[in-house]
Amino acid sequence: MGRDGDPRVVPTAFWWNGTAIVVATVPHSAKVAAISAHPRVALAIDRPGMPPRSLLIRGGVELATVDGVPDEYVAASRKIIPAEAMPQWEAGVRALYRRMTVLTITPEHVVLHDFETTIPQAVADLVEQQA
Repeated sequence: MGRDGDPRVVPTAFWWNGTAIVVATVPHSAKVAAISAHPRVALAIDRPGMPPRSLLIRGGVELATVDGVPDEYVAASRKIIPAEAMPQWEAGVRALYRRMTVLTITPEHVVLHDFETTIPQAVADLVEQQA
């Protein structure tokens, strides 16, 4: 949700620590301001290819501003930065960010739509009506 109360979708790297989804960002970002005002989020984690697979998550968020770059931010970035570029990228990030805000998202509602074992209810209803 944006500071104006309207919903927003913001692509971001994330790290799953076993109990929560962790995202780190600039402390003065619009994301931090919006979540401070409304500490609930919805996430969609998709994978490329067919059939589509989406993990839909809703939950509460805790914010903590920390010195330096959190390990989770670096770990999340390893998923998208090529290994050969990682040392230079990490050095640049550690030089740039003196502080970051860590968003810890605790999943409260999780749904998988993989279109093989689970599909959105509206699609399931349509398939049933056609049968």
